[in-house]
Amino acid sequence: MSLIPARRGMYFEEFEPGQHVTTPGRTITESDIVTFAGFSGDYNLIHTDAEYSRNSPFGQRVAHGLLCLSIASGLATRSGIMEGTVMAFREINNWKFVKPVFIGDTIHVEMDVTETKAFPRLGGGAVFINIQVNNQSNEVVMKGTWTALIMSKPT
Repeated sequence: MSLIPARRGMYFEEFEPGQHVTTPGRTITESDIVTFAGFSGDYNLIHTDAEYSRNSPFGQRVAHGLLCLSIASGLATRSGIMEGTVMAFREINNWKFVKPVFIGDTIHVEMDVTETKAFPRLGGGAVFINIQVNNQSNEVVMKGTWTALIMSKPT
């Protein structure tokens, strides 16, 4: 017997400015950094060489900023609000890497809907979301805005 998974995501019409979502957390591992270096080709010593990094301003290896951005995207998906309803990830704006993320840090995402804009010809609309990625001490490690295209409710 084949089962069709239930839709968890919100449709475009269900998003409103002021909505807030906190995602689950995820701990950054050494394996994450090594794997990301491998598929991105970014073997910068600050990420991959413990001895080199020990003498850096950070005193230890730092996770790639784009690795953490990718994990933040995954955490946003895990929240369920866009599952089955997101059409496309459209933009990242004003992105800032505020603090380093280290092996063993646990990050989560705070998402605040700021605006919506209907695109009827696409069958949905744009949802503008302020994103703040925090570590286990609730310190901001990166922030910016994302725009996602979300489908409308079926008629």
